[in-house]
Amino acid sequence: MFAVIKTGGKQYRVAANDTITIASLEGEAGSSVTFGEVLLFTDGDATQVGAPLLSGISVTGEIVSHGRDKKVIAFKKRRRQNSRRKRGHRQHHTVVRITGIDAGAKSAKG
Repeated sequence: MFAVIKTGGKQYRVAANDTITIASLEGEAGSSVTFGEVLLFTDGDATQVGAPLLSGISVTGEIVSHGRDKKVIAFKKRRRQNSRRKRGHRQHHTVVRITGIDAGAKSAKG
């Protein structure tokens, strides 16, 4: 049983007990979070595809930690003009463990 959820402008394929790294979310480590934007749900034999979203299905997770990604360097140089620019950026992220998929009558808990 798995689902495809949408958060932070990206889509993720999740199942129970999966750990995903997503864009930064509000909340402390250990708190619960619910993803309501479910695009696809399958339980092995039946698949439901939203147009664009499914109603009545939600994915719950637990925030594991907050952190920052590796540094990305943006370097620009104009040759022979003594002009260069170096900038670094570290994006904030949140690590979430998926605890279950609630599909109305059906439920998958890890």
